[in-house]
Amino acid sequence: MPNVRSFRVLPALPDELTELETLARNMFWCWNLDFVKLFKRIDSKLWKSCCYNPVRMLGSVSQKRLAELAKNHGFLCELKRASEKLQAYINAPTWFGKSGDTLSQMVVAYFSAEFGIHECLPIYSGGLGILAGDHLKSASDMGIPMVGVGLLYQKGYFRQYLNIDGWQQEAYITNDFYNMPVELERDDEGKPITIDVDYAGENVRAQVWSVNVGRVKLYLLDANIESNSPSNRLITSALYGGDNEMRIRQEIMLGIGGLRALRAMGLDPMVCHMNEGHAAFLGLERIRDLIEKKGISFDEALEASKAGNVFTVHTPVKAGSDEFSPGLMKKYFSGYVLSLGISEDRFMALGRTSATDSKETFKMPVLAIRLSSYRNGVSKLHGEVSRKIWNVLWPNVPTEEVPITSITNGVHIKSWLSEDMNGLYERYLGPTWCDESIESPIWNNIDSIPDEELWRTHERSKISLIAFARNRLKTQMQRRGTYHAELNWAEEVLDPEALTIGFARRFATYKRGNLLLRDPKRLIKILSDKEKPVQIVFAGKAHPRDSEGKEIIRQIIHFANQYNVRRRIVFLEDYDMNLARYMVRGVDVWLNNPRPPMEASGTSGMKASFNGALNLSTWDGWWCEGYTPKGGWVIGAGEDYDDNDYQDMVESEAIYNILENEIIPLYYTRSADNLPRAWIERMRTCLKYITPRFSTYRMLSDYMRKSYVPAALRWQELNEDEMAKAKALTKWQIDIRKLWSNLSINDVTVKVAGKDGNGCLCPNNPTLKVGSSIEVNADVNIGNLNPRDVSVELYNGPIDSYGHINDGSVIKMKCENPQEQKDSKYRFSAQMLCGHSGHMGLAVRIVPRNEDMSSPWEPGLVLWESDIRN
Repeated sequence: MPNVRSFRVLPALPDELTELETLARNMFWCWNLDFVKLFKRIDSKLWKSCCYNPVRMLGSVSQKRLAELAKNHGFLCELKRASEKLQAYINAPTWFGKSGDTLSQMVVAYFSAEFGIHECLPIYSGGLGILAGDHLKSASDMGIPMVGVGLLYQKGYFRQYLNIDGWQQEAYITNDFYNMPVELERDDEGKPITIDVDYAGENVRAQVWSVNVGRVKLYLLDANIESNSPSNRLITSALYGGDNEMRIRQEIMLGIGGLRALRAMGLDPMVCHMNEGHAAFLGLERIRDLIEKKGISFDEALEASKAGNVFTVHTPVKAGSDEFSPGLMKKYFSGYVLSLGISEDRFMALGRTSATDSKETFKMPVLAIRLSSYRNGVSKLHGEVSRKIWNVLWPNVPTEEVPITSITNGVHIKSWLSEDMNGLYERYLGPTWCDESIESPIWNNIDSIPDEELWRTHERSKISLIAFARNRLKTQMQRRGTYHAELNWAEEVLDPEALTIGFARRFATYKRGNLLLRDPKRLIKILSDKEKPVQIVFAGKAHPRDSEGKEIIRQIIHFANQYNVRRRIVFLEDYDMNLARYMVRGVDVWLNNPRPPMEASGTSGMKASFNGALNLSTWDGWWCEGYTPKGGWVIGAGEDYDDNDYQDMVESEAIYNILENEIIPLYYTRSADNLPRAWIERMRTCLKYITPRFSTYRMLSDYMRKSYVPAALRWQELNEDEMAKAKALTKWQIDIRKLWSNLSINDVTVKVAGKDGNGCLCPNNPTLKVGSSIEVNADVNIGNLNPRDVSVELYNGPIDSYGHINDGSVIKMKCENPQEQKDSKYRFSAQMLCGHSGHMGLAVRIVPRNEDMSSPWEPGLVLWESDIRN
């Protein structure tokens, strides 16, 4: 190709319409329906053909139309109101602003491989990205000082279409950044801001783009620039594209390059949040940066940096995590290791479950866990699963004490709520209802919504879904070359009066998209009932390399064609945020049947609930917390099965039974005015219970309380005064590891207090009454340590069939007469009340104690009684 001189052409907006550019370039418009209506009013057909992208539309609309709008008083008034609304939002007092001056300097950097802000910015694939987008939107609403960090993919994720056999095909559409709501960041001289990252001795440069998400900035790195080689320009080519080597190259850019981009923008975040392990390399970069700037050791930099790192794990199985071979790690990090001042073996150990296994792969979640002080799963059940999976990193620590907590995912309500449903909430709960906490009495006002008004609101959304589905089906059929005579069929699919079930998600095998098809005759009978018809809308993508997922989609298409139920089962191609909004707003029942406990959280069911749909789900993810008997249905009880085929049979039968015996009769039981009042009551229960509990407002509040604020405070403490506390804590941990082997628990006596207050020695297998008090004394040798360096604890709880204490609790033991110690020996004591009946147990243990640690398990040390272990 010859040398090309590039330049940019901007829309020529009349002076009266210049604010349109400002509105279009702040994604605030995508969760404010007034703004959407404003853009749609410019040219509704163009709005749709531009894929609801206001920046692209402003560059495509004719000058004649712009001139007309510049003279349209009504349009100008709407534009003024929208502009004033945006400015008022930006400048208004916020939830975070009420926190005081303590955290005035806090900045949280949220790193994610994908962000689902809106379909006009296609740099997301599914739930992880949608969650990240909702996270930023709520941070903006709440005024939390946050920036997002990701990659700007030239082709994003694939566009899905099916061939005539129902087999998924992938198409990659090149993104035109200059007609998207992104801006290239430039320095004072107008040059693009760039950062450099080393890739196996080759320098790769990336430029930084930004997206305005309300008050929050999202920074995106782009390696597709002329100074890079052709292969390096592909680093940001496609989301989750390429092989494992491309994956590590992308994750180096996200973690290391992302942190360097923030520095280039003049930002030094106190807190870095890794949304899944893709960005874990940022922990290494924070360490390297402190070593370089402060002249400290690797261990000191590790302690200081991880204090401000937060890691959210999403994958519920080890096998689903990103991991890289030792050879690949050596190729890309041999030079980087030198800058950290540690050996190659120690570096590799940071990402391994076994530090001594030289053949083990380097696991990104392990690296993220080791370089973070705050870790969480995304639902209560997922927190439990994660603690079991990663218990191996904390040997001899009871599973329930593994330092991985849970913060259940939520949804940015305004992004997913229908216009009609939003109006209903505002009429009965007030204009600020979305910002109310779970405890607010305002949610009781849902009880005052009339049945008919709630039902008609939902019906309008269902009609919109069916109209959308028919248009999408017609487009799909035209693309496949369907005869014109058959296109009329698309106008007749789905019935606005029929019970409508929605199933939309990634077509991974564990999500079991074909579970409903297991008994064809029974399903056909359900679908074909003329008196009480049922219809199902499917949507979702399989990963390009997931043949099993593609086969599930194919089975659905073949089922609909083979059994002549095409009017009752439809599969809508190219699942994206636009299609998702129609579905969660318009279905009556949201079906979710993953194989427990494989679903970390799931948020699509939350979105459907906010819009009045009822959930039918296995006992998994968020539904373990969201289920109420009067608000939805549970498939099974979360049982474990060794035989997947048998499990599928049992749980498919459960779905058919629930449909036939509960859901269908309830939906079609109508009052004299044709209202399903019992069904509406369940809808009302969902709105009242689920909406406040599963919003990102609640989720961000939890992150602030459990992670962001503690992390920011610890970051401040360990980095101030020439990093004195970080250095002291590092030295203390080194010392305690050296001295730990000298500790011993020499003698433990257990006494049962009698009625007269005198104790008697407890026999080996005593029988006690509830309310009895046990006194435990332990003689402990702590060597050269000080009593304040350790915590001697009584671990107690119910014993299982293997003799292990399960779900134990901890009682701190008190050091008796610390001034009278002899030969480093101390006596510790505690009293325990027997509050519950059953087979109980207790054991004494010693753990490190230092008020500057975020968890006593940081040093990885624990000493139990030699003959009693959990």
